[in-house]
Amino acid sequence: MLRGKHILLAVTGSIAAYKSAQIVRLLVKEGAEVKVIMTAMAKNFITPLTMATLSKNPILVDFYNPENGDWNSHVKLGIWADLYLIAPATANTLSKMAFGIADNLLLTSYLSARCPVAVAPAMDLDMYRHPATAASLEMLKSRGVFVIEPASGELASGLEGKGRMEEPENIVRYAEYILSKKTLEGKRIMVTAGPTREPMDPVRYISNHSSGKMGYAIAKACADRGARVCIISGPVSIGISHPNIRVVRVSTASEMCDAALEEYSFSDAAIMCAAVADYSPAVYSDMKIKRTPGPYSLELTPNRDIAAEIGKIKRKGTFTLGFALETDNEIENAVSKMKKKNLDAIVLNSLKDEGAGFSVDTNKISILSSDGKVMEGCLKSKAEVAEDIADYVESKLTCL
Repeated sequence: MLRGKHILLAVTGSIAAYKSAQIVRLLVKEGAEVKVIMTAMAKNFITPLTMATLSKNPILVDFYNPENGDWNSHVKLGIWADLYLIAPATANTLSKMAFGIADNLLLTSYLSARCPVAVAPAMDLDMYRHPATAASLEMLKSRGVFVIEPASGELASGLEGKGRMEEPENIVRYAEYILSKKTLEGKRIMVTAGPTREPMDPVRYISNHSSGKMGYAIAKACADRGARVCIISGPVSIGISHPNIRVVRVSTASEMCDAALEEYSFSDAAIMCAAVADYSPAVYSDMKIKRTPGPYSLELTPNRDIAAEIGKIKRKGTFTLGFALETDNEIENAVSKMKKKNLDAIVLNSLKDEGAGFSVDTNKISILSSDGKVMEGCLKSKAEVAEDIADYVESKLTCL
């Protein structure tokens, strides 16, 4: 999504400037061309040599080179950039941006920028929550500047609170969102993701190998297109920070079903990607079940079927997409599942396909629709597969 894009990255004088090196590395890895502006103070926190090496471009600090008179044109920079990203952005820089002060190359470039502008604030918690800083941020937001909210945690001062610059990976995701085409803007999409855990006792549960990677990738692909996405997520180790994504965390199939039915009531599309346990223990033991000689029998009871429950209340004008992971008679089983659960379409995975399935970064799918059409895909990264699924969902939503 960032391949070929021109990113102008500005670095201000904050301890968080060390993270800017990682931002550059990730942007370049995604195929973007990066130019870096640094304030004079920023050079005290990270060296221009580091940033120049990573960006593969000379670092810009002053209006001109006093040795030869070369002019660093803020006008040309503003025209060149597809995105102007200021990370970290100090309270001082944010205030100057808000009031149009242009006393360095970073600020004159901001006033000349014809592209989207995003800031990633970084400062101590008292500075961040000061009314002056809050007013500056609100003023910038009102002018269309994207504000990448800082995280909470331990700060350089030793205090705990909000003010830590967001992590580089999340800032790059935000950049992708800003530069993406908002073809799903105004749509609300629910995505279920990950496994569920059905407890036997306080220390044991029944679950599966789902990592949640596919569901989270689909959610990001839809959110990047402007949709407001809710991920109803089972227990996974994945984190995600996106302005258009809200995560509802659950554990059991029953909890996921309750959350999905509530979320579907105001969604335009439901993408049910989670690997939900079909059964749970009939009896839960409050105490750890002790090992005994001989076999142990566990009685299981069926869980509610989330896709079928949504199929029963499916509203006209909405789109429902399920998933089927099969090991045999793949097409027949997937079509049967789609019909029984009143789905509009179903994504078929086969564990016979190498590189598809759980806990890997690739997948191979086929999309079967209720009108009998089949779209077959090839082995791709899960991010690429997610884009294919988002394309499909988008095409269906535009027809409703």
